[in-house]
Amino acid sequence: MICSKRFLNCGAYLRSSRLPVAGFQVRRFSPIPMMASQATGPGPAATSIDSNSTYKPRYVDIGINLADPIFRGVYGRKERHPDDLQAVVSRAQQVGCQKLIVTGSDFASSKSALGIAQEYPGIVYTTAGIHPCSSSIFSSSHAHHDLKEYTMPSDPDPEKAVSEEHEPETEKTKEIITELRNLIESARTTHPSAIVAFGEFGLDYDRLHFCSRKVQQHSFAAQLDLVLSLSPQPPLFLHSRAAHEDFVGLLKEKFGSKLEKLERGGVVHSFTGSAAEMHELADLGLYIGTNGCSFKTEENCEVVKQIPLDRLMLETDGPWCEIRPSHAGYRYLLEAKAKAEGIYAAPVGDGADAATTASEPTPTSTATPTPSGTRTATPNQQQDQSAAAQPKPAKPFKKNQKKEPELPERWRTVKKEKWVEGAMVTSRNEPCMIERVAQVVAGVRGEPLRDVCDAAWANTVKVFGLGEQ
Repeated sequence: MICSKRFLNCGAYLRSSRLPVAGFQVRRFSPIPMMASQATGPGPAATSIDSNSTYKPRYVDIGINLADPIFRGVYGRKERHPDDLQAVVSRAQQVGCQKLIVTGSDFASSKSALGIAQEYPGIVYTTAGIHPCSSSIFSSSHAHHDLKEYTMPSDPDPEKAVSEEHEPETEKTKEIITELRNLIESARTTHPSAIVAFGEFGLDYDRLHFCSRKVQQHSFAAQLDLVLSLSPQPPLFLHSRAAHEDFVGLLKEKFGSKLEKLERGGVVHSFTGSAAEMHELADLGLYIGTNGCSFKTEENCEVVKQIPLDRLMLETDGPWCEIRPSHAGYRYLLEAKAKAEGIYAAPVGDGADAATTASEPTPTSTATPTPSGTRTATPNQQQDQSAAAQPKPAKPFKKNQKKEPELPERWRTVKKEKWVEGAMVTSRNEPCMIERVAQVVAGVRGEPLRDVCDAAWANTVKVFGLGEQ
């Protein structure tokens, strides 16, 4: 995914602490520096399976935009806080997100993503390609063409679609495709395992203010030809938004009516299309990527419910596409929390890492704690039960008082202007939120979290490899 804007040093450190919240340990980072190669962190929180065992989910975030400057503390070209990419990767590892595939959507992000993959070998991988919203570079009318970066236009007017009169330029197309080929082949030589897919590329008719239909189709076709010429052929990381018929038509034109020339398969990421469109893609052998945008409406959730389990993949598409309370799928997180199941299940036999709660008086108690910490005798069991049954008066809500979150949070979350080390940033979606994506998918489908996680992991490794057997 791509957004119209892709664009201190803080002395406050958080001491390491663990706070019990509804089956979670809310963990804050130690200020001790850590090298990229050490960013594995502790394992994911255990999920209860039965009284004698625990299940620790493992995830691959197939679409995370770590190359976006927002993960370096830069918002709208202005630095708001120090670079905290290392903490972002570490948080992902702590919830069990063992592999991250960073999206390349133009030359700048593809090169930056490759650098991040080199920083975190065995954890971070990347794609390389030209997003449909970046495809105006193929047109002679592109006024923001930078020979070194090929970045997309800044802040185009969403109400003004790019004119369809603009034509693709043959010579510029040759130049772009040659440079893209060189980038991929060079990376294959110097860092053979880093680039695991070609993309993000495809069609996006929802955002024609970035690039016209005609030029998008030209860009998509030219890149598909490049994929066909590469050996070995890479898997595809695809984008399709409100363009299904043309999207499938171009794929079939290049790879055959059943995509028989597509050697490694591919995924249509951040899927928000109809059930019929999803089934057509799955029948062609493509995989379907789900994230917060896939759960916005009841119709979206119904599509997720119908995705064949052997075609499912998980992603966050951070820093965007977070799961919001307004989304239809959000209720499945609340249900899992209420039932203490899935990612909200209390760990079993996890020693110091198990969630703890303050001891509470029971009907058989002979004493109750008081605010001062002293203990007073209770006359009898019936009286104790009667007292416990009386609801405590709610405290009045003060103006500007921060509301308690509906869902437990593993880490403190702050606004970017009030950033502190170890905290997450409000509205900046991170790969550690992949566990919520998995939980919503499981809830929508009425399937155990384990089945969803294991299937998504197997599907992803099958297509992209990622150094796994």
